[in-house]
Amino acid sequence: MTFEIFNPAALGAPRGWNNGMLAPEGGRVLFVAGQIGVGAGATLATQFEAALANVAAVVEEAGGTVADVGRLTTYVTDMEAYRESLAEVGAAYRAVFGKHFPAMALVAVTELVDPRAVVEVEAAAVIPQAQSGGDSAMDLPTAKQQP
Repeated sequence: MTFEIFNPAALGAPRGWNNGMLAPEGGRVLFVAGQIGVGAGATLATQFEAALANVAAVVEEAGGTVADVGRLTTYVTDMEAYRESLAEVGAAYRAVFGKHFPAMALVAVTELVDPRAVVEVEAAAVIPQAQSGGDSAMDLPTAKQQP
C-alpha cells in the first residue's frame, strides 16, 4: 500500500514518524489489537521488538506487509526507561519495520493488563483489496433461523 504522506511545515520536521498518512482508495482497514512481547524478556526494547513483530504477524495474516501500517500507538509504563533506551528501541523498530514510518503516538500509562508487560503496541493498517486475506464477515456462514 502506498500512502500519501502529509507533514505540514508548521509542525516541524518529524523524526521517525509521519504526521499524516492518507491511504489510497480500494483498501480495507485492519485494526490490530494491542500487542505485547513479554516472552521476549524484561527490557523495554526487547518487548517492543516482540510486540512490533506480533503486529506484523497480524498484518501479514490479513495479506499485508508492515508498509501497509498507517498508524501505530505505543503504550509504555515507564517513560524515563523509554527515553534511556532510545537507541535500542530505534534498532528494534528498524528490525521489524525498516524505514517505514507511519503516523505514531507514544503514551505513558501506569500499568498494562499483563503485569509483566512494559510496552504495548496497537496499529491500524490498510490492506489492498486484492491482497486481503482472513475471514471477512461476507465469507462467514450465517446462522440458520429457527422456524
